[in-house]
This record gives sequence, structure tokens and C-alpha cells, in this order.
Amino acid sequence: MGTTTSPPSRSPQRETVDGRSARERLLASANELFYAEGVQTVGIDRIIEHAGVAKGSLYNLFGSKEGLVRAYLASRHDATAERILAAVERHRSPRKRLLAVFEAQGLLFAEPGFRGCAFVAASAEAPTGGLIEHAAGEYRTWMRALFTDLAAQAGASDPRKLARQLQVVYDGAGLAAGMDGDPSIAHPARAAAEALLDASLEKSGGGTPDRAIPR
Repeated sequence: MGTTTSPPSRSPQRETVDGRSARERLLASANELFYAEGVQTVGIDRIIEHAGVAKGSLYNLFGSKEGLVRAYLASRHDATAERILAAVERHRSPRKRLLAVFEAQGLLFAEPGFRGCAFVAASAEAPTGGLIEHAAGEYRTWMRALFTDLAAQAGASDPRKLARQLQVVYDGAGLAAGMDGDPSIAHPARAAAEALLDASLEKSGGGTPDRAIPR
């Protein structure tokens, strides 16, 4: 009598439907539902049903709902960074590279379903000191570092100070566009960023020449 071999167990992440793993389906559902309705409003059971996965898959992959929210925010961070850096890299002029950040933001405002900054919304509902606050902090640190680098390339008199100012404009534009449902706020936001850059360059005595960034 032959022995019966049990089929190999598959990790939840490798179980695929339509070519997508359980992890990919859970993150896609989290992106859709958390962003549209809020991380506290949407429960675990709804995410699982929407993703079409077993309940154990979520806990095996993310540990908890907070872990899923953390992964959701990390995916938003990655997507935002990819979009902004692609816009920046289309230019060689340091000035245009900096302003491209606001142009990329303006395109996001015009997308159907835009509801403001995912990090602001998630942080407003999250406990202090948790994974969500950490994810939001990483995103904000990345944005500030990007602004500082671009400001230095453009010849700002004080790149860190200008970066802080630009981040305030960026944050404010996102809040206004989301709350007012008005994507045209991108135009005055870009104009404000340009005015701040010009003021910093004037303070430094005209700044460095707007030389192209080497490819």
C-alpha cells in the first residue's frame, strides 16, 4: 500500500488569484478602502472580504490591523516618491526640478477620488507612538530631505530653512485641495513655492547659476 503524500503547504503570500498574491490583494483593498473611508471606519473583516483571502492570511502577513495600515502607508510613500522623483528627473535645471514637486502634486489633485493626504488622515485617527505615527514620520522626513536637497541644488541661501517653508506650502496645498475639492489650489501653491525660492536666492546674492544637473 503506497504512502499518501500531503500537498506542500503554501504561504499566504504565495496563494494567488488572477496573478496576485494574498499580500498584493490585501494591500490593494487597504489602499482602496482605507483611503476612501478612513483607517478606523473600515474593519478587518471588510478588508478580508474585499480582498477575497482567508482571515489567517492577514494576520500571518501583517500581524494586526495596525500592521496592515503600516504597510498601506508604506505603499503610499513608495508611490508618492516614485511619482515625484519621475517629475523631478524630467528636468535638468535645478529651479525646474524643485518646482516639479509642486507640479506633480497638482496632477495628483486632479485625479478622480483624491481625498487629501493619506498620512494626515491616518495619523489623525492613530494612537501616539505606534506604527502609523512612525510611517507618517518616515514620509515627512523623506519629503523634507528631498526639499533640502533640491533647495541646495538651486542655490538657496539656507536650504534647510527653505525646505521647511516649502513643506508647509506642500502640506497646506494638500489639505486645501482635499477639503475644498479644488485641484486649482495647485497653481497658487506652485507660485508660493517659486516666490519663496526667489526670495532665498535674492538673499544669497542671486544664488548659483541655474546650471543643468549632469545626467
